[in-house]
Amino acid sequence: MASTGGGRGEDGRPPQMQPVRSLSRRMTRAGTMMIDHPNEDENVIDSELVPSSLASIAPVLRVANEIEDQNPRVAYLCRFHAFEKAHRMDPTSSGRGVRQFKTYLLHKLEKEEPTSDPKEIQNYYQRFYEENIQKGEGRKTPEEMAKLYQMASVLYDVLKTVVPPARIDEKTHRYAKEVERKKDHYEHYNILPLDAGGAKTAIMELPEIKVAIRAVSNVENLPRPRLRSSSTNPDQVEREETRSFNDILEWLALVFGFQRGNVANQREHLILLLANVDVRKRDLENYDELKPSTVRKLMDKYFKNYRSWCKYLRCESFLRFPPGCNEQQLSLAYIGLYLLIWGEASNIRFMPECLCYIFHKMADEVHGILFSNVYPVTGDTYEAGAPDDEAFLRNVITPIYQVLRKEVRRNKMGKASHSKWRNYDDLNEYFWDKRCFRLGWPMKPEADFFIHTDEIAQHPNERRDQVPHGKRKPKTNFVEARTFWNLYRSFDRMWMFLVLSLQTMMIVAWSPSGSILAIFEEDVFLNVLTIFITSAFLNLLQATLDIILSFGAWKSLKFSQILRFITKFLMAAMWAIILPIAYSKSVQNPTGLIKFFSSWVQSWPHQTLYNYAIALYVLPNILAAVFFLLPPLRRIMERSNMRIVTLIMWWAQPKLYVGRGMHEEMFALFKYTFFWVMLLLSKLAFSFYVEILPLVKPTKLIWDMSGVNYQWHEFFPNATHNIGVIISIWGPIVLVYFMDTQIWYAIFSTIFGGIYGAFSHLGEIRTLGMLRSRFRFVPSAFCSKLTPSPPGRAKRKHLDEQVDENDIARFSQMWNKFIYTMRDEDLISDRERDLLLVPSSSGDVTVVQWPPFLLASKIPIALDMAKDFKGKEDAELFKKIKSEYYMYYAVVEAYESMRDVIYGLLEDESDKRIVREICFEIDDSIQQHRFLTAFRMTGMPLLSDKLEKFLKILLSDYGEDETYKSQIINVLQDIIEIITQDVMVKGHEILERAHYQSGDIENEKKEQRFEKINLGGQNDSWREKVVRLLLLVTVKESAINIPQNLEARRRMTFFANSLFMNMPDAPRVRDMLSFSVLTPYYKEDVLYSEEELNKENEDGISILFYLQRIYPGELPSGVFVRLYNKFEVYRMKMICYTEEWSNFSERVNDPKRIFSEKDKTDQLREWVSYRGQTLSRTVRGMMYYRMALELQCFQEYTEYAAHSGYLPSASYDEFMNRARALADLKFTYVVSCQVYGNQKKSSDGRDRSCYNNILQLMLKYPSLRVAYIDEREETINKKSQKVFYSVLLKGCNKLDEEIYRIKLPGNPTEIGEGKPENQNHAIIFTRGEALQTIDMNQDNYFEETFKMRNVLQEFDEGRRGKRNPTILGLREHIFTGSVSSLAWFMSNQETSFVTIGQRVLANPLRVRFHYGHPDIFDRIFHITRGGISKASKIINLSEDIFAGYNSTLRGGYITHHEYIQAGKGRDVGMNQVSVFEAKVANGNGEQTLSRDVYRLGRRFDFYRMLSFYFTTVGFYFSSMITVLTVYVFLYGRLYLVLSGLEKEILQSATVHQSKALEEALAAQSVFQLGFLMVLPMVMEIGLEKGFRKALGDFIIMQLQLASVFFTFQLGTKAHYFGRTILHGGSKYRATGRGFVVFHAKFADNYRLYSRSHFVKGLELVMLLIVYQVYGNSYRSSSLYIYITFSMWFLVTSWLFAPFIFNPSGFEWQKTVDDWTDWKRWMGNRGGIGIVVEKSWESWWESEQEHLKHTNLRGRVLEILLALRFLLYQYGIVYHLNVAHRDTTILVYGLSWGVLLAVLLVLKMVSMGRRKFGTDFQVMFRILKALLFLGFLSVMTVLFVVCGLTIADVCASFLAFLPTGWAILLIGQALRGVLKGLGFWDSIKELGRAYEYIMGLSIFTPIAVLSWFPFVSEFQTRLLFNQAFSRGLQISMILAGKKDKETPAPSK
Repeated sequence: MASTGGGRGEDGRPPQMQPVRSLSRRMTRAGTMMIDHPNEDENVIDSELVPSSLASIAPVLRVANEIEDQNPRVAYLCRFHAFEKAHRMDPTSSGRGVRQFKTYLLHKLEKEEPTSDPKEIQNYYQRFYEENIQKGEGRKTPEEMAKLYQMASVLYDVLKTVVPPARIDEKTHRYAKEVERKKDHYEHYNILPLDAGGAKTAIMELPEIKVAIRAVSNVENLPRPRLRSSSTNPDQVEREETRSFNDILEWLALVFGFQRGNVANQREHLILLLANVDVRKRDLENYDELKPSTVRKLMDKYFKNYRSWCKYLRCESFLRFPPGCNEQQLSLAYIGLYLLIWGEASNIRFMPECLCYIFHKMADEVHGILFSNVYPVTGDTYEAGAPDDEAFLRNVITPIYQVLRKEVRRNKMGKASHSKWRNYDDLNEYFWDKRCFRLGWPMKPEADFFIHTDEIAQHPNERRDQVPHGKRKPKTNFVEARTFWNLYRSFDRMWMFLVLSLQTMMIVAWSPSGSILAIFEEDVFLNVLTIFITSAFLNLLQATLDIILSFGAWKSLKFSQILRFITKFLMAAMWAIILPIAYSKSVQNPTGLIKFFSSWVQSWPHQTLYNYAIALYVLPNILAAVFFLLPPLRRIMERSNMRIVTLIMWWAQPKLYVGRGMHEEMFALFKYTFFWVMLLLSKLAFSFYVEILPLVKPTKLIWDMSGVNYQWHEFFPNATHNIGVIISIWGPIVLVYFMDTQIWYAIFSTIFGGIYGAFSHLGEIRTLGMLRSRFRFVPSAFCSKLTPSPPGRAKRKHLDEQVDENDIARFSQMWNKFIYTMRDEDLISDRERDLLLVPSSSGDVTVVQWPPFLLASKIPIALDMAKDFKGKEDAELFKKIKSEYYMYYAVVEAYESMRDVIYGLLEDESDKRIVREICFEIDDSIQQHRFLTAFRMTGMPLLSDKLEKFLKILLSDYGEDETYKSQIINVLQDIIEIITQDVMVKGHEILERAHYQSGDIENEKKEQRFEKINLGGQNDSWREKVVRLLLLVTVKESAINIPQNLEARRRMTFFANSLFMNMPDAPRVRDMLSFSVLTPYYKEDVLYSEEELNKENEDGISILFYLQRIYPGELPSGVFVRLYNKFEVYRMKMICYTEEWSNFSERVNDPKRIFSEKDKTDQLREWVSYRGQTLSRTVRGMMYYRMALELQCFQEYTEYAAHSGYLPSASYDEFMNRARALADLKFTYVVSCQVYGNQKKSSDGRDRSCYNNILQLMLKYPSLRVAYIDEREETINKKSQKVFYSVLLKGCNKLDEEIYRIKLPGNPTEIGEGKPENQNHAIIFTRGEALQTIDMNQDNYFEETFKMRNVLQEFDEGRRGKRNPTILGLREHIFTGSVSSLAWFMSNQETSFVTIGQRVLANPLRVRFHYGHPDIFDRIFHITRGGISKASKIINLSEDIFAGYNSTLRGGYITHHEYIQAGKGRDVGMNQVSVFEAKVANGNGEQTLSRDVYRLGRRFDFYRMLSFYFTTVGFYFSSMITVLTVYVFLYGRLYLVLSGLEKEILQSATVHQSKALEEALAAQSVFQLGFLMVLPMVMEIGLEKGFRKALGDFIIMQLQLASVFFTFQLGTKAHYFGRTILHGGSKYRATGRGFVVFHAKFADNYRLYSRSHFVKGLELVMLLIVYQVYGNSYRSSSLYIYITFSMWFLVTSWLFAPFIFNPSGFEWQKTVDDWTDWKRWMGNRGGIGIVVEKSWESWWESEQEHLKHTNLRGRVLEILLALRFLLYQYGIVYHLNVAHRDTTILVYGLSWGVLLAVLLVLKMVSMGRRKFGTDFQVMFRILKALLFLGFLSVMTVLFVVCGLTIADVCASFLAFLPTGWAILLIGQALRGVLKGLGFWDSIKELGRAYEYIMGLSIFTPIAVLSWFPFVSEFQTRLLFNQAFSRGLQISMILAGKKDKETPAPSK
C-alpha cells in the first residue's frame, strides 16, 4: 500500500485528477505506533519524534502543526507530503524507528479530513506570503522573518507535490522565486543576524560590530576560486565553475572545503572577537575602522603556540606578509583559517601541535594562492577550490580520527595496559619532531603515522569491537607503565633528600654522644660523607628506571635522547663504583676535623681520592643551585632554540616542547622556598628527636644480644645481630618518617593559609552585627570597586565617613535587585524584603535613606529618649540622638516623610497652610535652640500610636471609598489635634491664625478642618514611602536579626565583606573581557516532575515531604499546600513552624501575584529543583550574569546622561534593547547536553521529561544555547551508516531551532572520556576571550555575578608585569551541608580545600591547578593548546586537573581569588561520598603513571616539586603509607611474639625499647584519628566565622564521629589508589546527586566495602587478637594502650562506619530485612546477564576483574602479598599445647596435613551433596555419618593421647583461617591455571564460605545493637543533628510516619 501511495502519477490521467486520486483513496494501517506522552501537546510529537534517518521531514511537520488552527486541510496536505517524502527516503522502512513512525503518521492522516481542491493550497500560500512576508519586511525581527521564510519554502514544496506544474499560477511562481532568492538571508542565527533583513536589531547597530563585519567582509583582491567538475555528459569537456563569496571565511571555505555550519559559526565567532577587542578603551565617536593593534593582538594570541612550534622544529613560520599586501586582510585570513580548522577538527582539538601542522600546510597554500600561485617544488599551479564543503573533513580530519579510533580499540575498554596503545598525547607528540613533515601535504595514506596502527585487512567474521591484529606503533616520548616506581622516577630529588637526610640523622644519632653537634666530630663527619655513595646508587636507580620504563618508546625517540639515557646510566654506574672504592681508601688514614680542614688548604694534593671524587660528583649540583638562584637565566636557556644552548642543556634537561622555563620570579621563589625550608627544618628536627634518637639505644642493645632461643623453627638460627627484630622495630618508624612530611604540610599550610586569609580581609564582616556597623561604608566601597569611575571623576583611594548621594543611588539599584532575587529564591519573606530594600525615592528627603533593617527600633528609642529627657538644652538631646549613627537619619527621615505624606493628601489650601506653619515652627525652634521649650515631649508616644494607625489605614485595601476616606480623615484630625494641643506649647495660635486668614468665616463654621483629602496621587513611589515610614515607626528589636534565613545572611555578609577585599577596578561594560560559560550535561535531573516529587520510597517518604522538613524556614508551615496533578488534589499539612507563614507560601498565595493552580504546581516543582543538584538550578544561577550585565549597562547609561547633562530621547524599551545587545556581545552560555537528541526521540518517560525540561529552559532563557551530538542514520553507497553532528540550538516559538550543524568524522565520545569529549564538541560554540567551566551541580548568585567584570580584569595585560594568568581560580560555597551530619563533614572538608587549601596552593606555593570548579580559562590560550581538559581514556580519568597540568607545562600561570564565589553541591550519602572518593583515588593513581606528572616532577625546581607532590599524588601515597604502617607495625609485632624473640628481649633488660617505639609511633596515631583532616577546616571556619564558632564546630564534629568518617575515607583512598597503580581497573563512577538520605541495605554496603575495608579491617582484628593473646607482656604500658587504641579505632571505623552513617542502620525491622536480603543474594547463582546486585557469584567475578587484565608483575605481587597470611599458621602451631614445644619443621608440615584433610572432607561433602543429594539420600546420609564418627574419633585421640586442649582448638582457627584466605587469594591470581586443572569451582566455594564468615562477623554486632531501641534513636540524632537544631523530626522522615492529618492520596 505504501509503495503505491501519493504524489504525481504516471498513469496517463489528466493532471487535475491526480491529487484527487492520491489523497482520497481509503487508507489502511497496521498496528499503530505506541507513542504515549500524556503531558505533552499531541501536535508537537510528530515533528519532534522524527527518526534520525528521516530528519528532513521534521520542518514539514512543524509547519503542519503551526498552521493547523488556521487551515487544517492545508496542514493535512503537509503531513501527507511528509509521509510520501518519508516513504521515498526509506521505502523498506529499514531505518531505526521508521516503520513505527510511518504507521503512526498514517494513523494520524486517517483521522483528518483530506482536501481535493488544488486551488486551496495556492490561495493559502499567496495569502500567507502577502500577509506575513510582504507586510513583515522591515517590521518583524529577523528571527520571526526566518521562521516565515522557512514556512513559505516548505509550503511551496508541498504545493509542488500536490498541484501539477501546469496548474500552478504565475503569481505563486513569482512569490516562490522571491522566497527562494531571499530565504538564505533569513536563516536562524545565534547572536548576530548577519544576513538578515527585517527590522534592525540593536546589536547590529553597535559601531564595533559594524567595523568588525566590514573588516571580515573585505574580500578585495581575493581570487575567485575555481572548481573543476566533470560533466555528466561524457562528450562534454571539463568546465570551470565559479563560486561567489561574501567574506574572508567563505573564500577559505570555497578553497579548502569547510562545512557551511562551521563557516557560519566561526564567522560570528571572529566578528564578536574583533568587536570586543577593538572597542576596549576606545572613543565611540568617529568609529569607522578597526585599530591596527586589534588584529595584531589577536594574531599574537592565536599564533603564539604555532610560532613557538615552528621555532622548536626550526622550520619557517608560514605567517608571511609580503610587501605591499593588505596586512589586516591577510591576518584575518590566517586567523579565520585557524578557526575553521579548529571548528571542524572534532577530537583532533585535543592535539594542538597536530592542528599547528595542518595550519602550517594550509597557510602555505593560502600564501601560494594569493601571491605565487605555484607549488614551491613542482611549480604546478594551485587548483583553487574544493569539490564540496566536506572536503576538509573527509581528507584531513577523518584519517587522523580513524587513527585515534583504531588506537582506542586497542584499549579494550580500559582493560589493556597503557603501554599497548597510543593515546591523544602520543599522537600529538608525533608532531613535536621534524619527522612529522614526512606526512606530506596532502597527507600521504602510506605515511608512518597511518600505517602499522591497526589491521592490514579486517577478517570477515571479526566483530566490530574486537581488536584486530597488526604491528603496533611505539609510544611517543613516554610510556605509562603501571608501577609504584613511577613515584620515585618522577620525584627522585625528594626521595633522595629524604633518604640522605635519614642516613645522616641515623649516623649522627648512632654516634656516642647522639648530639646533633656530633656531626663535627672526626669519625662522624667521615661517616656522614657516605651519603654521596648512597646518592650515587640512587642516581643509578633513577637512570635504570628511565631506561626500563621508557623502553617501549625507544623506537620513537631521537638518537640524542637514547644516547642521553645510556650515558646517564653509564655515568651513574661509574660513580656507583668509584665512590665506594675511593671511600674505602680514605677511611684508612683518619684525621681530626680541624686538621682535616686546614690540611685541605695547605696540602691539597695530598687529599684523599674520595674528597676529590665528591668535589667532582657535586659539581653539577652546585651549578644547578646557581641556576636555581637565577630563575630568569634558567628560563631563557630552557626556552632557547639555539643549538649551542640546546647542546649545553642536553645533559641537565633534554629538549622537550612543553615544560620549558617553568621558573617563577625571585619574590615568588623566595616565598615558597621559605615555606619549605621552615617546614623541612621542623620535620627533620621532629624526626631526629622523636622518632630516631630514642630508638638508637635499644637498637644497639638488641644488636649486641646473642644466644636467642626461638619458639618456632628458625631457618637461620645462627644469624647475628637479630636483624629480624631490628627490621620489625625500625620498619614502621622509617615509613612514618617518609609519611609525616604530609602531616607537617597540613600544619604549615593551615598556618600560612590563615595568615594570608587574614591579610586578604577575609571574615572581617561575618555577622549581621558587623554588617550593620559597617554598612554605611558599603555604598562607597561598592562604587569604588564594582562600578567604573564616572567621566571626569577620579577613583577614591580611601573610604570616608561622608556618604555620596550618587554612590547611594548606584548602590541601591544593585542592592535592591539583589534583595529581589533573594525574595524570588524564597530566602526572605516580603516583610524582610521591605526591611532590606534601599528606597529609590531618596531625593525627597534631606538625609541618606538607609535600609529599614539598619534603622530598626531607632524611632521608638528616640521617642522614649525624648519623653524621658530631663534636661533643658536642645543641644544635649540632639547630641544623644546623633550619638547613634543611624538614629539621626531615622528621626529626620521620619519627620520629613510624615510631613510629605500628610501634605500630599491635603486638598484645601488652608489645611496645607496649617501644616506648613507647624513645620516652620519645628524648623525654626530647632535653629533657635528652643525646641524643648516650644514642644512637649510627653505627647510624642500618643502621636506615634496615632501615626501608626494612620499609616496602616493608608496601606489597607479599601472597598467603599467613602468609608475609607472617613477613617483617614478621622485619624488625620486626631493627629493634628495631638500635635497642636498636646505636643506644641502654642499650637492653638496656629489654628487661630489659620481661622482668621481663611477669610470665609461662615463656611469655616460649617466645615471642619482637614476634611478634604485627595487620594488620587497614590503611585508606587508614594506607597513605597508610606510602607517605609510605617516600618520606621513600628519595627522594634526583631529587625536586628533580619534576615532569619542563614543562607541569606551568609550571602549578604560575604558580599559586603568582599567589597573591602583587594580586587581589580571594574571597567565599563564595553571595555570588559567577553566570556562564555560552558556546562557539560549527560542525563542528570533537570527539573523534578510532580510524579518524582510525590513518589514514595520504601519508607513512604517523598522528596517533597523530605524537603518540607529540611528547609522549614523556606516552606509553608501550619498551612495546607494544595498540589494539583491530573488525577487528584493532595493536601499536606506541615508539622513545624505553625506560628508563621513561610516564604514560599507567602509568595505563591499572594493575591497581587496572580498564580493559577498550574502555576503553583510549576512553582513548587521549581522550588524543589532549586534545592537539589539539578540543571535548572545551574542555569538559573548562570543566567544571573546576563541580568547583572544589563543592570551594569543601565547604570553606565544613567551616569553618562548625568555627566553630559541630558537624557537621550530613546524609550526605556529601546534602551533595554541596547543593554541586551551589549549583554549578548559580552556573555554566552552553552549547555552541552550530549544526548539531547536521543532524549528527544526516546520512548523512556524520564528521557522525554529531561528533553521537555531542557526545552523549557531554552524558552525561559532566550540567550541560553544547547549543544548536543546528533546521531543520524544516512544512506551512503546504499548502506545505512551512522553519521554524527555537533548541533547548536536555541529556544524559539515553543520549539528548539537549529542554528549550526557541523558534521563530525565519527562518534566523538567513543575516543576519550565522556565529560571532556562532551565539553570539547561544544567548545566551538562558545565565544569571547574567557571561558568559565561550570559543572552541573553548581549554582551562582546575582550579587557575585556583579563582580565578574572585576575578575576578568585579572587577565588584563600589565597587571602582573609580562606574565598574565591563564586560569583564574574561584572559591566555592558548598550548599549541601545542611542535609545531614555526613553532608556537613563533606561540606566542611570541601570548603577548606576550595578556600584555604587552594589559597596556599596559589600563593605562596604556585602549584594550584584546575579541579573542576568554577575556574575561568583564558579561552584563546587554551583552545590553541589542547582545550580545557584532557580526554585520553582511563589515564585522564581526572580530566580537569590535567587542564591545569597542561596549562602549567605550556607556560601558563594559575591564580586563586576569594572575593567572588559560586555555589557547588556535593554528595550527601555515605555510599555516594565513598564512590566519589574512590573515583578521585583512581584518578590520582592514573595521574601517578602519567607523563604530565613525570614532567612536572622533573622540571619544577626542588621546592615547587615538593609542593606539587604533597598536594597531588603524594597525599594519596601518604594515605597508603599510613595504612601500610599499621600493617608493618602489627606484622612486625606478630613476628616478635610468635617467634619468642619479644620474650627473650624483655628478659634481657631492654624493656625501654618498647616505649621508644611507641613514642615514635605516636605521631602517626594522630593522623589515623583523622584530626589532621579537620585542622584546615578549623582555621578556615575560625577565619570566616570566628574562632569560638570554629571551636564549637570542631567539638560537635568530633561528637558526631567525624574522625570515624575521615578514618574510613582514609581506607578508601589507600585501597583504590594502591589497586589502581598495581592492577588498573579505574573507571568513571557515577555518584548520583539527588536527595540521598535513605537506608542502604546490608548487601549494598557489603558489596561496596568488602574488599576496600571489611577484609582489611578483619585482618587487622586478627592481628590485634593474636598479638593480644600472645603478647601479654605489653599490657603494663599506658602509652602502648593508647597506640593499640588508635588501631582498634581504625578497625572499628573500617568495619562499622558504613552502618553508623547509614540511616536506620540499627532499626530492628530494617536489620531483619537486610539479613533476609543478604542471604538471598549470597545464595543466588551467577551467570550471563545476572547483575551483581542479584547474585554473589556475579559480584565475586566482577571483583576479580582487575586480576583478569593485570600483567605478570601484578599477579606475582598479588601472590607475594598473599603469602603474609601464612605467617599466622607457621607461628601459632608451635605455640599449641599439642606441639609440646617441639620446634622442628615436622610440626608445621603436620599442620598442613590437618588443613588439607579438613579441606578434603569439605570437598567430599560438597561433591556428595551434588552427586548423591537427590537420588541417593541414604548413601549420602551414611557418608555424612561416617565422616562425623571419624571426626569424633580423631578428636578423642587428640584430646586423650596427644594432649590437645580447647585453647588449641581456638588457636587453630586463628592459624588456619588466614591460610585458607591466602589459598583463596593465590587461587584468584592463578585463575587461568586453576580453571585448566578443574579446581576453580572449589576456589569459588571456598570464597563463598569466607564471605559467609565475614558477613556474619560484621552483621552480628549490628543485630545485637538493633535489639536496643535507644541505639537507633541515638544514631538518628547523631546523623541529623543539624536538622534537629532547626526543630526537625528526621526520625519521622526515616520511619515514614507522616502527620496523621495528611490524607493518603487516593489512587
